[in-house]
Amino acid sequence: MSRATTYLELSQDGAGAHKFYEVTVEGTAVSVRYGRIGADGQTQTSSFPTEEKARAAASKKIGEKVRKGYAPAVLGHRAARSVTRRQVTSAPSTARAVAPVLWRFRTGSPAFGIHIDEDRCWVGNQAGDVYTLSHGGEVLARYALPDGVKCLVADDFWIYAGCDDGTVYDLSSKLPFAAYDIAADVDIFWLDIREGVLNVSDRDGGLTVIDHEDEYQWARKSAGGRAWMVRADERAVYHGHGRGVTAYEPGGTGELWHTPTMGGVLFGWQEDGSVYAGTARHVVQRLSKTTGAVEATYRCDGPVYACATAPGGRYVFAGDSSSSVYCFDADGTRLWKLGTGGGSALSMQYRDEKLYMVTTDGSLVCVDASAAAIAAAQQGTVPVVVDVKSAAALPTYTPAKTVRTVAPSAVPAGGVVVECVREGGRLRVHVVSGGFEPSWNVQFPRGVREAGTRYVVDALHPASAGFYRVRGEIKRLL
Repeated sequence: MSRATTYLELSQDGAGAHKFYEVTVEGTAVSVRYGRIGADGQTQTSSFPTEEKARAAASKKIGEKVRKGYAPAVLGHRAARSVTRRQVTSAPSTARAVAPVLWRFRTGSPAFGIHIDEDRCWVGNQAGDVYTLSHGGEVLARYALPDGVKCLVADDFWIYAGCDDGTVYDLSSKLPFAAYDIAADVDIFWLDIREGVLNVSDRDGGLTVIDHEDEYQWARKSAGGRAWMVRADERAVYHGHGRGVTAYEPGGTGELWHTPTMGGVLFGWQEDGSVYAGTARHVVQRLSKTTGAVEATYRCDGPVYACATAPGGRYVFAGDSSSSVYCFDADGTRLWKLGTGGGSALSMQYRDEKLYMVTTDGSLVCVDASAAAIAAAQQGTVPVVVDVKSAAALPTYTPAKTVRTVAPSAVPAGGVVVECVREGGRLRVHVVSGGFEPSWNVQFPRGVREAGTRYVVDALHPASAGFYRVRGEIKRLL
């Protein structure tokens, strides 16, 4: 049986590409393997009635890729995308008292990613581990991602992990899927996602925007480098970098305003009417989303690594490079400063009188931020910290490269059938089930798309931009 393999690569600075595409014809079978250079990638195999038709199908696939800029290459000659690690220093706290930490979970590696929702606490670390815990500190599950987790971001129900290799994983389903693939020349520092649109800030001070189809939309280069902050709403994308904060129109057509800050921006937060920029010059500054004017300044005693607010900005919290955590009222008055009891906070979030922080020593800590607990801590009385341990049989989930196949008779009640079709050389997914707008695209993992294949999903939710988002498990129909 004859066998022939064609290997192509596309790697272009600034074009969002660092990928390979390999087509193998063996008899009447055609296998396609594709993905990021240096990774194993995804594999799809199709069968044809004759060897001649198999070779013709393979030639068509290769031709489509060559027209898009792919070129013949030698497997292994081009290196995989470089992986960065952020080295962050942390000094002992200068506070006279320690915060009332209720529980601490040590992840085993420095952690940047945190998200707290109404059901769970999420933490992601540089080893590629994402853990979920209950608000009481019970470890519920672990996601084992292939590279270090830079950040965790939520977009309504959906939660995403941005990793060092440039892949952004959707953790909202039963198994994580690769949802976005960021260009090899973009060294990610932070992410934000709104209505399926991904905003990426990077080491060089750049801002890159990718839509729900994982396709490049627009990019801007700010005046300053090392852009740690990106936040987005319906009015603008707010980009914090070495020279301050710049607001861009959501479509990338222009700059709305730019405000120099007191030092380079190290982290950012947002409320409905304001953005908060933590800076290297020991302050958090609150800026108007409308004009960029500085509305308030919150002064700390060291560079600010992290910040967050209580709802509406009623309180402002900050963590500095010396393992201290601060609380201010809205006008900038410092209410308290306490030690974290561990490393410096790299990300934080407030919810229901609790302040959650991930730290340089790789811990997720839960602090009782109620007035009574803080007052007691200032007098030297704190609770005994519960040191949370993982269960021996902890459920562990790894990224899915394929989906489970089921018969049409197994489609559950309420399940929605969608179909992958080829449109203009691209694979799109549309709804087949009734009651939906058939012309809308469905946001769908690229790695499992196969032309002519139908899938069943648990539910679809409409996005304001005119597409559907998948909620729940994805299954392939026979």
